[in-house]
Amino acid sequence: MDENNSQQATEVQKPQPRSSPVRWVLAGCGLFICLLAAGGLTLFVLFPTLRDAAGKFTATPKVPITEPESGSGVTLKDNTMGDPNAPVKIIEYGDFQCPYCLRFWQLTEPKIIETYVKTGKVFFEYRSMGAFIGPESAAAAEAAYCAADQGKFWEYRDTLFSNWTGENAGGFNEEHLRKFAQSVGLDEIVFEQCLALGFNKARVERDVESARSYGVRVTPTFLINGKLVEGALPFEAMQREIEDALDHRLPDAQQGMLFQE
Repeated sequence: MDENNSQQATEVQKPQPRSSPVRWVLAGCGLFICLLAAGGLTLFVLFPTLRDAAGKFTATPKVPITEPESGSGVTLKDNTMGDPNAPVKIIEYGDFQCPYCLRFWQLTEPKIIETYVKTGKVFFEYRSMGAFIGPESAAAAEAAYCAADQGKFWEYRDTLFSNWTGENAGGFNEEHLRKFAQSVGLDEIVFEQCLALGFNKARVERDVESARSYGVRVTPTFLINGKLVEGALPFEAMQREIEDALDHRLPDAQQGMLFQE
């Protein structure tokens, strides 16, 4: 990694308020035109990230909920979000290095939270696929659970995605994971011990084993009341799956079996 890349990766980008996808498109078009006018630089898009000829990545932060709003009815506990008695249970199996997981986090998840989690219809849980893409994936997953031990899972998860720099590009090395912990206000000594001693390694491995038991093959993959749904689907497609689950609710006993692991 060159000096510029190292400096860029070291600076922690804090999650920013959500903005309209339409504004992103317009801003991206304006950037493309300016680059062409400036010198005909080659720019290509791997949505939802922009990558230049030097291989640098800049994530466009789009934050769901990091703290429950007063009166919102949203409960954040560990790696779960919402009412545990909600009629629809969604488990996401993801990888923090996965560009499609980033895309889902940016575009679809905020709408699911607003429409279904806040209204008590969906209980959402995030699980990791471990080193699905590479060692940095497992390290980031363990770090997120170390943050969960201090009650900051969702804030740390948002920070990971906000600082996405590509696959196996050094963005989630140990130094950066520590800086992210500092940025969300974790006890750094406790966090570093948790990460260095692998306190959550077994937890990540359990996530992977449960994913295999359900036949998960790609990231992101979702279990919606037990139904396997693959890919970073747009909100409208996920909405159809959720509404179908609301119309065909699993018996309480079967829901309990799905979430007792």
